[in-house]
Formats: sequence, C-alpha cells, structure tokens
Amino acid sequence: MTSPRTIEASGLDGEVPERLVLGIETSCDETAAAVVARRADGTGRILSNVVRSQWEAHRAYGGVVPEIAARAHVECLDEIIGAAMDEAGIGWSALGGVAATAGPGLVGGLIVGLTTAKMIALVHDLPLFAINHLEAHALTVGLTDGLRPPYLLLLVSGGHTQLIDVLDVGRYDRLGTTIDDALGEAFDKTAKLLGLGFPGGPAVEAAARDGDARRFALPRPMVGRPEPNFSFAGLKTAVRTAATAIAPLSERDVADIAAAFETTAAAAVADRVRRAMALVESRRQAPPQDHVLVVAGGVAANVRLRGALAQLATAGGWRLALPPIALCTDNAAMVAWAGAERLTRGDGPDRLDAPVRARWPLDPRSAPALGSGRLGAKA
Repeated sequence: MTSPRTIEASGLDGEVPERLVLGIETSCDETAAAVVARRADGTGRILSNVVRSQWEAHRAYGGVVPEIAARAHVECLDEIIGAAMDEAGIGWSALGGVAATAGPGLVGGLIVGLTTAKMIALVHDLPLFAINHLEAHALTVGLTDGLRPPYLLLLVSGGHTQLIDVLDVGRYDRLGTTIDDALGEAFDKTAKLLGLGFPGGPAVEAAARDGDARRFALPRPMVGRPEPNFSFAGLKTAVRTAATAIAPLSERDVADIAAAFETTAAAAVADRVRRAMALVESRRQAPPQDHVLVVAGGVAANVRLRGALAQLATAGGWRLALPPIALCTDNAAMVAWAGAERLTRGDGPDRLDAPVRARWPLDPRSAPALGSGRLGAKA
C-alpha cells in the first residue's frame, strides 16, 4: 500500500493539509457512503454523506429481513458510492483510505460493504480500514464537535444499550449494558404491539406527542441499582399488559400508552446515566464542568430522551454532546471518520482478508453483565 495521501484545502488559518477517507456502511438496513476530511488539528468536515433507507422494503414484515437487506445493498451500493464521490467533488486519487463497517451487524450486508471496500482498496492502492460500527458511533463527536476523549458515552440503538467510558481512540471501558433487550428493540416491539408500523422509534415518538403519559403507570426498570445496567424486558411486558387490558385500542389509547412508554424509558435511562456519571467523577477526580456526556446511536434521535439527558447534564454541571439527528442513525460519515482517525494515528491498515463479524464488542475484556444469563450481553 502507498503512504496516506493528503490534499490542500483552504481553512481559517490558510492552507491546511487534510486526509480524505471514503466510508461505507451496510450493517443493517441503510446503504450509505460518505467522504470526510480530517484536518491536521484533529477537526473534521463532511464532504458528502449519502444514505438510502430500506424501510419500505421491510415495512410489511415489521422488522428487517436480512436476505432482503443484503440484496438491496448489492443493488444500489455502487450507485451510492458514486453519488458520494460526485458530491464530494473528488477523484479516487484524492483519497487517503477507504473504511467500511465490518461488524457488528447482519452478516450478509456486512459482506457486501466490506467486499466492495476491499475491491476499491485493491484497485486504487488505498489503505483499508475494517471499522467497528460501535466505535464509529462512539467517535462521531470528534467529527461534529471536535471533541476528543475522555468522555462518557451512552450508546442507544436497535441492538445496543451501553454506557462506555471512552478513554481514547481504541480504548473503551464498558460501565453498564442491557441485561436483556436494547432500548431500540423495546421501541420496535412497542410500536408493533400498538400497530404503529416500522421503524418503531419514530412511530412511537410521533404517537406519543398527542398522548397523556400520566394515564398509565409503568415500571422503571433498574432504577436505583448501584451498577449502571439497563433492562427493558419488564417494561415491554408492562406495555403489553396495559394494552391487553383495554383492547381493542382507540387512537387515544395508543397515544397514551406510547407517551407512557417513552416517558418511562427516558426516565429509566436518565437514572442509569446518572449512576454512570457518578462513577466517572470518582474515577477522574475532576470538577463536573470538565466532564462530557456523549449520546450516540439511532435512539439518540428521540426528542424526549434528548431532553431528559439535557436536564440531567445541566443538573450535574456536565457538558452534553449530541450529534445531529442525521448522524445518530446509521450513516457512513461516522465510518469514514473512524477510518480517518486510524489513518492519522497509523493504526492499520487492515489486510484484504479482514473478516466480517456478526458480534464485535467494543470492549472485549469487559465481563458479562450479571443477570444477563448469556455471554452475549457484552457484545
């Protein structure tokens, strides 16, 4: 492989060298490609960020069908990459590397994206970076806010709900995780139960806007526990019990249950984050104003959750960093940025036989959460 390439771009301080990386994301039901630039001072900018969702293809099934997702990636990925390169206004020779999500995720989709990245790396003699999807979420605030570790990360998505002490790029310590279901899964199951369709998160949020959250008293799982773990299985069961008791549901019933679920989930998450904040403060022995709470993942787009966490951060004197909603859900800009960080640090590149991984914990040394009943709780 050749050494990383740079281009010259005009910045506030004159001509600043930048390293450009193409990112590819195909871990689930979004096909995405993006080009980002990392400046020498560690800040970044997005030159392009193209995302094509497959929601309509999966809506009839109430969830993502892996085979349909993989086929859709095959059909449109080349077009998406071409659009990202055109929007960025660059040729292949300007790139310093190519990055693709290698896990965790749906294996079929991961193979499509990583294989395409390998082909690009081979043909254009570029470094290849096989990216952990969770790490890409964890580092997004470096691209959007210029924020460097350390910070506390709340990662909330369809497959993961974790609290991670981000010590540095490549150094992560999990403080808490869900012992059963991820919050995004709980949103999806609640939406399906209430007949709100797919994807569940936006559907529940939309229904909840007109609902009365006080009508139904739902349990707040794990609240007050010393370890900052999560649990949402009991909350899902309580929602089902409430809905079954008054079936058939009117539009008012659906709105009130959705509002109660959303409010309860946000309060439970805030309680768990509060505990993690206390742990971080005891570890770092720094004043609260020097601490930062970062929230990433698809569920971080939920307005009620963002509001609860903003109040929590303000009360504790912490800074809250929330990527733009478009960069909370799956996208390729975050993948490209993770690759740019590795490129700059000299970490890698990966070999052309780098594998995909259905499970890929960000913190492989962390012990499984007690009560989870499975080793997979740390994945």
